[in-house]
Amino acid sequence: MATASPAAGPRKGAALEAAFDTQVSAKDQLEWLKRMAAEPNHVGSPHNKANAEATLALFKAWGWDAKIETFQVLYPTPLTSLIEIITPHEGAPEVMPLGGQEPTIAEDPSSAAIANALVPYVAYQGDGDVTAELVYVNFGLPADYEALARRGISVKGKIVIARYGGGWRGLKPKLAQEQGAIGCLIYSDPAQDGYAIGDPYPKGGTRPPTGVQRGSVVDLVVAPGDPLTPDIGATKGAKRLTRETATTIMKIPTLPISYGDATKLLSQLGGRKAPASFRGALPFTYHLGGTEAVKVHLLVKSAWTLKPIYNVIATLKGAKYPDQWIVRGNHHDGWVFGAQDPLSGSVAMLSEAKALGGLLKTGWRPDRTIVYASWDGEEPGLLGSTEWVETHAAELKAKALIYINTDSNGRGFLSAQGSHDFQHLVSDVGRDVIDPQTGRPVLERLLKGIRADAFGGQSFPPDLLASAEAGGDLQMGALGSGSDYSAFLQHIGLPALNIGYGGEDQGDGVYHSIYDSYHHMTTFDDPGLVYGTVLSKTVGRLVLRMADADTPPQRFGDFATTVAGYLAEVKKLAADRRESDEKRVKLIEAGAFGLASDPLDPVAPPPLVQMTPVIDFGALDTAIDRLKASASAFDATFATKGASLTPVTRQKLNALLATIDQLLIDDRGLPGRPWFRNLIYAPGRFTGYGTKTLPGVREAIEERRFADAMEYARRTGAVIDAYATRLDAARALIQ
Repeated sequence: MATASPAAGPRKGAALEAAFDTQVSAKDQLEWLKRMAAEPNHVGSPHNKANAEATLALFKAWGWDAKIETFQVLYPTPLTSLIEIITPHEGAPEVMPLGGQEPTIAEDPSSAAIANALVPYVAYQGDGDVTAELVYVNFGLPADYEALARRGISVKGKIVIARYGGGWRGLKPKLAQEQGAIGCLIYSDPAQDGYAIGDPYPKGGTRPPTGVQRGSVVDLVVAPGDPLTPDIGATKGAKRLTRETATTIMKIPTLPISYGDATKLLSQLGGRKAPASFRGALPFTYHLGGTEAVKVHLLVKSAWTLKPIYNVIATLKGAKYPDQWIVRGNHHDGWVFGAQDPLSGSVAMLSEAKALGGLLKTGWRPDRTIVYASWDGEEPGLLGSTEWVETHAAELKAKALIYINTDSNGRGFLSAQGSHDFQHLVSDVGRDVIDPQTGRPVLERLLKGIRADAFGGQSFPPDLLASAEAGGDLQMGALGSGSDYSAFLQHIGLPALNIGYGGEDQGDGVYHSIYDSYHHMTTFDDPGLVYGTVLSKTVGRLVLRMADADTPPQRFGDFATTVAGYLAEVKKLAADRRESDEKRVKLIEAGAFGLASDPLDPVAPPPLVQMTPVIDFGALDTAIDRLKASASAFDATFATKGASLTPVTRQKLNALLATIDQLLIDDRGLPGRPWFRNLIYAPGRFTGYGTKTLPGVREAIEERRFADAMEYARRTGAVIDAYATRLDAARALIQ
């Protein structure tokens, strides 16, 4: 087990943290949330700008040096959207309109305040006016299209309907257009977030039949941010691509619909019965369609204009190390009211800022500079944070030590993902924050909850069980995409953490709809915003401990152990693929698939694929073995001698460690998406929000790009070796 450094949990700050806690108020958060979620908050809306200005005023009142930094981004808003079912009928075809704004719910007064709301749509889809047969494609992911092909079904020239889930929203129109489809509809099946999960809103918190999940379909896995200014900030005079040359904008018209409307479409589909994996929770047999029985008319036209976004940037200058920054952020824009996503996290951040301002009045000053950011434009594609990072990349790489992110928040268990050299810090904080429902530390509740999950309790990721059984620290998850940490971690290589609470809320049921409101948030997600205060106390401790530690509290053995685990997974992936490929060939040659296929519902054999070769992992093996030895040696040496370092030696040590995570960057980036440069953590090309670790190697094996797998095994080994070399230099300095 790795040795803890004395700086990992600086109890010298316990009194300061207790004073911080006394100034965190749920009453404040409720007042801010009610005001901020009173009107629609999409990019370009009057209320979104008003929220930014009000946030700026609060920071200034609390003693922060604050400003608004504005960018000009391409943000399409709908001018016309139309969905019609066209069914054969004697005489003229019968036409039934679908879609439109979600209706008011009497119990939720916010749902009537929609004068400035945009109709349900997805940003960065392609404009178009198309009519065609409809094909149901399940989640619309590669395996689904293979299943359709094996049943002789093509989507070329058709409109597809996909359900949310399984992967990033933007993959659904992207893969559909690659398959030749001319339009795409996306709906929320009640199996994912509706009545199959719990009572629909307003009786319960899950998605009602009229709820529509808006969102962005920008090609986030290629690059987030303004589509017209990749790699540079979207400032007023920036050189911009044209919409036609921007690579992350979709080409086909796409709209989201409710499961109430989807029922009217899917229930009429004929054609072949859908396979079991395609079936959701709607009360009829799912069919694949593609026949003349049902056609859809889909029309989308948007205003493709530049719109301003408003980042609020607030600073407390460090007393000892003003050029070392702790950056913390949460966004303030939403799709409509955004009470949970993102304002539940945004008001928790405001509580932290107010409490830190209160500490200033007592004479405290942080040793390091603290930067708080309220981002705009996260929902359409991480616009505010990405443009800020691209604009200030050089300064951030020189000064920023970490980025700490939150987004939406809810009632329940601690959730933490991020850079694993800070895993022990997060765990130590989790031991010191008390869960309000149980009176036990939030880390203890989480770890015991994970262990109980094996017996049918809460639902946790299965990979957390081993660490929970072992006791001690939380095994953090890795970061993919979907929130504002992406540019920091995956583009310029700063370590990042993403923190939140949840699991007992029902926010998924109103995600990105008009029903994500103050009423829903305070009724079903976090009554009284009790966990809003817990989030503030958690992140506040992370910020304080990073800002005031003599040496920032990293433990490198955790990172080494985690990366070694990733390599074991990748090796198993390659071995399993090779075995599966061999079995596939033998079964095809033996005619097994033909024998297994129902003659009345035939399914063709899977296609032959390039066989998975033996991958040379030698460079990765060597580098990770060295990393484990170097990390263990450094942690042990620092635990012994770290407290007694001279100021000069500590300054040199801190300088060596400040940029160590940036060594995990390869400026050439990942295959086909050079914006993503971190060779340890990246969003998956076919998962989007979900992470792929050792992505250059792992995804190359999954996608049968075996030359890339060999090349990125070498490149990834090189960045890990550089990381180990830096640790060796740091250990030598203090030894």
